[in-house]
Amino acid sequence: MRPKLRWIYLYFPLFLILSALLIGLWAWRTVDGLYRVDTEDALAAPVGLVRTYLIVGSDSRDGIDADTPNVGAIGTDVTGRRSDTIIVLRTDGATAQMMSIPRDLWVKNPATNEFGRVNATYNQGPANLIRAVTNNLGIPINHYVEVDFVSFSGMVDAMGGITIDFPYPVTDRNSGLRINTAGPNRLDGATALAYVRSRHYTETINGKQVEDPLSDLGRNARQQIFIKTVLSAVGQTRNPWTAAKLVSAASDGVRVDKQIGVGDIWTLAQDMAGVTPETVKLPVIGTRKGDAAVLELDTPKAEPILEGFRR
Repeated sequence: MRPKLRWIYLYFPLFLILSALLIGLWAWRTVDGLYRVDTEDALAAPVGLVRTYLIVGSDSRDGIDADTPNVGAIGTDVTGRRSDTIIVLRTDGATAQMMSIPRDLWVKNPATNEFGRVNATYNQGPANLIRAVTNNLGIPINHYVEVDFVSFSGMVDAMGGITIDFPYPVTDRNSGLRINTAGPNRLDGATALAYVRSRHYTETINGKQVEDPLSDLGRNARQQIFIKTVLSAVGQTRNPWTAAKLVSAASDGVRVDKQIGVGDIWTLAQDMAGVTPETVKLPVIGTRKGDAAVLELDTPKAEPILEGFRR
């Protein structure tokens, strides 16, 4: 055997093993260094292969400056953190289901025993939001993941963008969204952010401007489409460098519970590989509480759906 070929046969497998170990060590250190949220005793222990995640998109502007793309639509004058998006994701190793919880859902706040909008329960911290979901909807939560504006946009860019199919051209001056052509469009991080935050989603249909009449419920549906696309793309990522960039982007603004580790994230990625989460709509009814327009559960229709997330 020629000396160069012998060297390749002897050392190339060792190089691959060493590279895998280094990437694994880097991933462990990165995940271990994520900001850990104190969920107190609000999380339930997983049962079997089932994992239920509470995914929260917060409107924190931490890390956003004048050079950030789409800064005008995002804004820098808001301080603190509020829950802008609340989604429950349930996986069991073979299937996945995703359900948005409308921000205006009327619930009992575990911290105050008073009724109000579910997103307001975040004011007392993530643990209180978890309890609000469990107490009011009966869904046990195993893990908590929170993503802010900066990391959200960075994760999309780390994947090279994601493709969303638009039936019509779309604009929203408030969020900065502008899609000029119908059909599949590749979104970068800034445009993806404008898409999921759009509350005045206006389609151009036969030359007329038609704003989505469903308002926040329509936004929830678009967020589900987007998150399904992102999770599917993450699960199918096989390039270690892309995965490394993805983890690096997430590490800047992702907050997770203290129990979640590399193994849990790997399991989630594997569960999402080749699986398109089924989107489930939570049945609600519009009503008023004093001067506030809110949403209440349509209990007869909601119970069968909620039961699927409780198992």
